[in-house]
Amino acid sequence: MKVTKLVIRFNYKKLLAGLAAALLLFILAEYIENENVKSISFVFGILIVINVVGSIIASYILYDKSDLFKLENLDDYFRSNRLKTGILIHASFDPVSQSLEDKYRDLNLTVCDIYGNRHEHESGIQVSKKIFPPNRREIRIDPTKLPFDDNSQEFILAITALHEILSHEKRIRFFKEAKRILERDGLIIVAEQFRNLTNFLFFNIGAFHFISQNKWKRAIEMADLEIVENRKVTPFANLMIIKKKINGA
Repeated sequence: MKVTKLVIRFNYKKLLAGLAAALLLFILAEYIENENVKSISFVFGILIVINVVGSIIASYILYDKSDLFKLENLDDYFRSNRLKTGILIHASFDPVSQSLEDKYRDLNLTVCDIYGNRHEHESGIQVSKKIFPPNRREIRIDPTKLPFDDNSQEFILAITALHEILSHEKRIRFFKEAKRILERDGLIIVAEQFRNLTNFLFFNIGAFHFISQNKWKRAIEMADLEIVENRKVTPFANLMIIKKKINGA
């Protein structure tokens, strides 16, 4: 429940506003004489409560119940468990790097925090850093100018972080940089929620925080990369495995 509690902390104002709106509708329903309007008011109140509770349950399924942060299936994508070089990208929230270093003892991991992301100044970030302390190897990066040598990394892992690159042009530039620093057979492993119907139903306007699957595909293709696998991690998030094109540089 660690991550779900943080999600609630980050979004408590929105959640409380929703519950307050529902309570107001229930109170109004008691005083409205018109039965049709009374029913509508009550139904809308119920729908708001369902949405608030549903978003919390969805967060638990996504972040704490699934293997999104557990890294249990990473070995499926690597030919050896003796990884040497890799990058983890996050957006001011890192529940992964310690587990990654514990799993791959010989790994020279660089942890990158996206500079200028939307979470930097949220009050919940200080709480999250107490629960998940920043990695000793953490650096802050401009995602359009990755500070690594050409062909130097075996993988780039980004879990619910790259949507914090806020423009399509910058996402293209990030993927071009990722291609530059990856070894020939290197992988980019990206877990993201998409802006789709499922996320709208459970996260409401929070789904606008994310990017559509088509926009991800366009940015990746514009960088001369290809998605070799795209699968559901949970009903709310997908895992994309991205590689250099065979005929790519």
